Amino acid sequence: MERPFVEISGVAMRYGGVEGTLALKGTTMSVGKGEFIAVVGPSGCGKSTLMRLVTGLWPATAGSVVVAGTEVTAPLSIAGMAFQNPTLLPWRNVLDNVMLPLEVVEPHRRLLSKERPKYVKQAKDLLALVGLGGFESKFPWQLSGGMQQRASLCRALIHQPALLMLDEPFAALDVFTREDLWSVLQDVWLARKPTVILVTHDLREAAFLSDRVLVMSSRPGRIIAERTVDLPRPRTLETTYKPEFVSLVHDLREYISAARKGEEVANA
Repeated sequence: MERPFVEISGVAMRYGGVEGTLALKGTTMSVGKGEFIAVVGPSGCGKSTLMRLVTGLWPATAGSVVVAGTEVTAPLSIAGMAFQNPTLLPWRNVLDNVMLPLEVVEPHRRLLSKERPKYVKQAKDLLALVGLGGFESKFPWQLSGGMQQRASLCRALIHQPALLMLDEPFAALDVFTREDLWSVLQDVWLARKPTVILVTHDLREAAFLSDRVLVMSSRPGRIIAERTVDLPRPRTLETTYKPEFVSLVHDLREYISAARKGEEVANA
C-alpha cells in the first residue's frame, strides 16, 4: 500500500509559550499523492495554522508532520502556496511576478539564467491555462481582483510543486468571480495533479473542488469528520444544483454547527 504523501500525527500547536493559546491538539490526517483535500471548520479552529505546519513555516509543539516521506523541520521547497490576498509585487509585471519562485527555489534558481527562454514559455503556457494569455506585460494594478488571483495561482504552480497549499484563495472575490475560478483551479489540478490542501470557509467551494472534505472542531482544532465527494469530474456549476451536491453541503454545515457548539459529530 502506498504511503500517504502528507501524514499529520497527533499534532499540537500552542502560541505564546506554555500559558499561550492552544490552536491545535491531537490533530491527525493523511493525504494521498495527487489527492485534492479541503479542510473546513468554525472560525478560529486552526485551519490556517495547520497549513503553516504542513509547509514548515511554523514548527509543531507536539506530534509529527511528514511530507513525501520526510519529517518537516524547515520550509518546504516542494510546496506552492496561495493566500486570500494575491500579494503580487506592484513593481513587477505579471510574467515577472509569476516567475518569482524560480529566482528562489532550487534547482530552478541555478538554471534560470541559462534556460530562461524555457522558463518563460512555461510561465506563458501556465498563464494561458488560467485565461491570462496576452496579459504578461500588465502590472497588478492593471488587473481585476480575479485576474490577480489567477496570476497568484500561476506563481504558486510555476516551480511545479508536488504540494499546493491554498489558504482561502478566493474569499475576497465576488461570488461570480469565485465560482469562475473554481473551474480554473479544477482545470489546473486535472492537468497537473499536484497534491492539494485547500483551507476554506466556503462549503460549496470545498464540495466542488475536493476529493475529500475534512471537518475540524472548534479550537483547539482536530479532525472530527470526513466526507468523500462522490461526484464525477470535471464538475460544472450545474453540479452544484444536483441533489447529492446540495445534500453534501447540508451535511457539512451540520457538522460545523455541531462543532461550534462543542458537540460530537454523528455519523462522521
